[in-house]
Amino acid sequence: MRILVALGGKAFVPHGAADSLQRANVEIAANTLASLAIEHELVVTHGSDPQIAAPGPPSEPGGRAVSPYPLDAIDRDSEGVIGYVLELGLRNALPGRDIVTLLTAFVVSSHDPAFLKPARPVGPSYSAVQARELARERGWIMGPCNGGFRRLVPYLEPDAIVELRSLRLLIDAGVLVICAGGGVPVTVDATGAMRDIEALVDKDLAAGLLARRLSADLLLLLTDVRAVHTDWGTERARPLRSTNPAELRQMSFELETMAPKVEAACRFVEATGRRAAIGALADAAAIVRGEAGTQVTPAPADGLGRGGERPVSVLWSQRVAT
Repeated sequence: MRILVALGGKAFVPHGAADSLQRANVEIAANTLASLAIEHELVVTHGSDPQIAAPGPPSEPGGRAVSPYPLDAIDRDSEGVIGYVLELGLRNALPGRDIVTLLTAFVVSSHDPAFLKPARPVGPSYSAVQARELARERGWIMGPCNGGFRRLVPYLEPDAIVELRSLRLLIDAGVLVICAGGGVPVTVDATGAMRDIEALVDKDLAAGLLARRLSADLLLLLTDVRAVHTDWGTERARPLRSTNPAELRQMSFELETMAPKVEAACRFVEATGRRAAIGALADAAAIVRGEAGTQVTPAPADGLGRGGERPVSVLWSQRVAT
């Protein structure tokens, strides 16, 4: 079975841990994936948030701040760092296997409504005074976040995968590929030329797009919670063990965390008629067997599996309406 495994940032950095890439957590993820790779064909994607959020502003000797690298360069650097550590862990756990990290870019629309309301925080936290200075000097949009201020950038929906042909060649050759769900966004102009932009790609929707384009049998979205819950954060919260897109689209989820995972799972199931699942990294093997996590399968009357794409749902369009 071909499985597209999407590792969320919280799979690397569990809830309550410091917001940075932790090698020990990546090695745990690598060992878990290695056990799956013995029986299944894996394609692994990851987000870049742990790395992008971690470093502070660069400075010259003496502490004077200098201009940072462009965000697309930081995206690429994050892909390389996470991919390197994950690849090393997989090579140690799967000696003799061909494993490749492929830096990944996604084509986005220059008309994506998320451009009108940058909302994704990146980089370190600043004081109100620092935030005003950065907004004036660099043209950054700053917003409050956890008691400080951080830079806000558009969080875009991917339309196409730049390296799709290369990915297919590697996978067909038996290579275990690591690529980035939260890859670099590019736009394409009328001449076909690509232009990088200061933004991020939604890692969950990108993982879902990869799963569809690579003909995955299962989209496996791994994070730090064991299942999708209704009424999360309340006394009425309960885990959803088995559901379908029609049921999920009647519910509300946290916009910054679970909603994009649910949307990615719904789109995959609707477009392919195959299964998606959401759950904890520690339960990965049981989730694949259908014994844990939230299993998302087609509703009997959905008429799915035709291979088409459905319009963006109301659930996800809220990301720029709130």
